[in-house]
Amino acid sequence: MKLLYTPPSPFFRKVMAMAIETGLDARIELVEVHPFEREQALAAENPLGRVPTLVTDDGLTLFESDVVCAYLDTLHDGSPMIPMEPERRWPVLRVQAIADGILDASVQRRYESLRPAALQWSDWSDRQKRKVMRGLDALENDAASREGPLDLGKIAVGCVLGYLDFRFPDDRWRDGRPELAAWFATFDERPSMRKTRPA
Repeated sequence: MKLLYTPPSPFFRKVMAMAIETGLDARIELVEVHPFEREQALAAENPLGRVPTLVTDDGLTLFESDVVCAYLDTLHDGSPMIPMEPERRWPVLRVQAIADGILDASVQRRYESLRPAALQWSDWSDRQKRKVMRGLDALENDAASREGPLDLGKIAVGCVLGYLDFRFPDDRWRDGRPELAAWFATFDERPSMRKTRPA
């Protein structure tokens, strides 16, 4: 398999953390691309020009981290990262959706900050930050999502919290969220998280 990626992408990190946790990382060839500098190379595999993009051994191209993770979940013999039982499946996917929403809003903020200062729209950035904070509050209040065996929801939350530390340390996301902060302090020491930390 071939995985097209950009190193600081939190969505790539989610895919790789899951691959490491399931023992699939050795089967993945990493191909670094930059959506702005090598757009054509990426667009040749993914018409949306986004990372991560996975090209399977059969030549099928899959994109969006949730789809790539769902595919990888079919390739290992361990416990599913996306449980099949409805009573576990939907809570895990819900948590992953919250985490992905926080990441989407955070990446929007990041891109807005890269625009020339005269073109930046502060109201837009503030709106994205409010989404992030509401999502974090939802995670803080969802103690059940931090319990039980490892799943894709937990991996997604770990990656989003790491991204906030990396890109937005001044937001101090831990303030007022002691349970989430305590959980992350332990989760962030997993080998899969240490190996995928953005530089």
